[in-house]
Amino acid sequence: MAGLELPGLDPAWSRVVTAPDADGVARTWHVLDNGVEPTEGTLLCVHGNPTWSYLWRRLFTAAPPGWRVLAPDHLGMGYSERLDEARTLAQRVEDLGALTAELGVTGPVVTVGHDWGGAISLGWALEHRDQLRGVVLGNTAVEQPPGDRGPVLIRMAHVPLLRENACVRTNTFVWGTSALSRPALPLDVRRALAAPYRTAERRRSVGDFVADIPFAELHPSRPTVEAIAKGVRTLDVPALLFWGPRDPVFGEKYLADLLDRLPHAQLHRYEGASHLVTEDAPQYAEAVARWVGEMVAGRDAAEPALEPIDGPEGEPTTGAARPEGATGRRLWSALEERTDDTAPAVVEVGGHTVSWQVLDRRVRELAAGLAAAGVRPGHRIGLLVEPSSDLTAAVYAAWRAGAVVVVADKGLGFAGMRRALRSASVDHVIGAPAGLAAARLMGLPGSRIAVRAIGDPQRRALGVSHSLDELAELGRRSPLPAPPAADRDCAVVFTSGATGPAKGVVYRHHQVRSQLELLASTYAITGEDRLVAAFAPFALLGPALGIGSAVPDIDVTVPGTLAAATLADAAVAVDATIVFASPAALRNVAATRQGLTGEQSAALGRIRLVMSAGAPVPAALLESLQSVLPSARFHTPYGMTEALPVTDVSLEEILTAGSGEGVCVGRPLPAVEVAVSPLDAAGTADGPLTAEPGRTGEIVVRAGHVKDRYDGLWATERASTEDPGWHRTGDVGHLDAEGRLWVEGRLPHVISTAQGAVTPVGVEQRVERLPLVQAAAAVGVGPAGAQVLAVVVVLTGTSSRGGLGERLGRGSGGRGRMRLADTALTDAVRAAADTEVTAVLTTDHLPVDVRHASKVDRQQVAAEAARFLAGSLHA
Repeated sequence: MAGLELPGLDPAWSRVVTAPDADGVARTWHVLDNGVEPTEGTLLCVHGNPTWSYLWRRLFTAAPPGWRVLAPDHLGMGYSERLDEARTLAQRVEDLGALTAELGVTGPVVTVGHDWGGAISLGWALEHRDQLRGVVLGNTAVEQPPGDRGPVLIRMAHVPLLRENACVRTNTFVWGTSALSRPALPLDVRRALAAPYRTAERRRSVGDFVADIPFAELHPSRPTVEAIAKGVRTLDVPALLFWGPRDPVFGEKYLADLLDRLPHAQLHRYEGASHLVTEDAPQYAEAVARWVGEMVAGRDAAEPALEPIDGPEGEPTTGAARPEGATGRRLWSALEERTDDTAPAVVEVGGHTVSWQVLDRRVRELAAGLAAAGVRPGHRIGLLVEPSSDLTAAVYAAWRAGAVVVVADKGLGFAGMRRALRSASVDHVIGAPAGLAAARLMGLPGSRIAVRAIGDPQRRALGVSHSLDELAELGRRSPLPAPPAADRDCAVVFTSGATGPAKGVVYRHHQVRSQLELLASTYAITGEDRLVAAFAPFALLGPALGIGSAVPDIDVTVPGTLAAATLADAAVAVDATIVFASPAALRNVAATRQGLTGEQSAALGRIRLVMSAGAPVPAALLESLQSVLPSARFHTPYGMTEALPVTDVSLEEILTAGSGEGVCVGRPLPAVEVAVSPLDAAGTADGPLTAEPGRTGEIVVRAGHVKDRYDGLWATERASTEDPGWHRTGDVGHLDAEGRLWVEGRLPHVISTAQGAVTPVGVEQRVERLPLVQAAAAVGVGPAGAQVLAVVVVLTGTSSRGGLGERLGRGSGGRGRMRLADTALTDAVRAAADTEVTAVLTTDHLPVDVRHASKVDRQQVAAEAARFLAGSLHA
């Protein structure tokens, strides 16, 4: 490769060495070697087909101190010596061993493998256990999962005539591999990946590698593959899997197989990444480096201590106690206590009522039936069921049986739900026919359980093994399983995806119990209360709180359609005392309050508590609801899927706090600690945690009800727990002298200007006080560190949409036509913003998240503003 200049590759890493192959024949190898004296160890990076050592260039840059990084080109591949004959997997493993011996590799070694290099690296690992410290794998396989015939693309390339034409005579296979990436890789990177394979002679081993995949039972490499696959189960060293879920070669079955063989492995899924995960997710290198560093440091060896932080005037705060369900109650305890109660526990859309007595019996029968049907503790159950008593019973039965419920609401859209449920690796799916049909289209694994009995043809088509009624019948003849321990997983709940792909958040039983106890104590919830929840996941907590609940007759994915009459009807049905709804839902309730009947008005008049969360709630909105809900106290708890609630604030407290830089969300709740990691001038939150008033930074939280971890997102989890014992929320804000928290936006939305970091919410609030402005989004345009501030506004009466659309567009895909503001508006916005504003634009509406229809997607607004200002969007 002499004379070649390849993007991201330091020529100083490249060297040619002579070493024997498996047969003792001297061969010329090309190796990338960072030349570091390995005081900590060696990263041995093994590429697959049809790549070469260039694949690992980013790992050379990211390697932790004291780690040597070696990345050889296989014989016949990359810039190593070309071969006259094909080599088997066993020979490849021996070749690699001979090379590492020649290079003086003595351990400790962490192997890193991708594609066919995964099997080769594992073969080396099994033969060098005395040197092995850990294994890292990306999009690879060691054996075909049971019933799988192998990747379709590879089987096609395996056919001799096709293999010769696609892999050797032409560069179809070489260039086709890099074409799998979306978005497309830069052309110079694709050329670099293909550089060693410019002629048929140089591509001979590309075809030989494909031919060596042992699809047939009598293939020469079959015994080696089986031995490696079996041996992997005996590896007791740390393991990390980094994965591109969009890989058409090694799909979910291969990942599940590896996790089965390496159950202790950490996993990070890079959503959107395909087969060349090292190219599609370049941040993998920092994740691997961090994993290696933590492995050496032994971070997971003990539970992190809760260290005090600096409070006001530099005094250390005491660590907040972390409640862990001290009462000893279980998530289904209220059902057992009310087993003879005929009062309503769940009121379905349409008015069907299920009593506590019936719900308790149903949960017991289903829990026993699930266990008898093969649902084991820790199994994951995907729920594709509309809000109903069936959904409630299924959730509590799963918990009682020790299973884990996976909650991904349809507000994510089909593609989002598919990503979420596939990433959760569900073992079973419960659904109505439409949900089970969707599960088939999504390619979800596991057994199928129908909510209701269905006919045999449909049953066969959907692969249904049981209905809920059949499981209940089975449960009546079967014993209840032992209840799960409090530290077992109970739920994977997906975030809204408002700021990126939805993340699975894992909770254990004691964490959910702590959340319930905190809610009950904060809002004085007793068994005399009844709940109307316009947000379905919250309604599922009603039975655990010991309160009856109802979901209004609306599409829960469009909360802004909740009308006052619909809310009132649900309140009548359950004789409600508490309402939980998103700001979008409450906004429409206020807008549709005219025309309520006497019974409806009376039912709303009995509401004592209204809670709204998911986005900042303007005080004006809550004030406008006082005539509709005259007896209610209005509270807006602050939190997120990973931790709710964190703080709480009432309408009276909001009015007392007045205006400030951001939204006042109140004081931390008992046993909850809040601090910030201060922002630097570039908008990065990397300062030591502090509770000092007035310091703006990323909001961090610790409490007993904070999530256990992110699911399959090792790197994200580590970033969120950068400070052991704390969760970094991704929100930005500050504490004031009264101990109140003010939220100023999301960390990814901080505008990084040459003059310093600017948070968006305060700017937006000041601009929205202008009479002509209904909504505003403050965004950064340009490169980090030199961004300029653009403010995009929706003017009064400019939107053609009704209801919520008067200000905001439904869904993150909402898009409004942008225009430059006139001089008068521009001057007014600049004066109100109280900071330097480069551009003022107008639009018909702003895109928002689907789940709450309240969080503005500032990243999309910024992208559209940048395109407009660059001239690619035209008024």
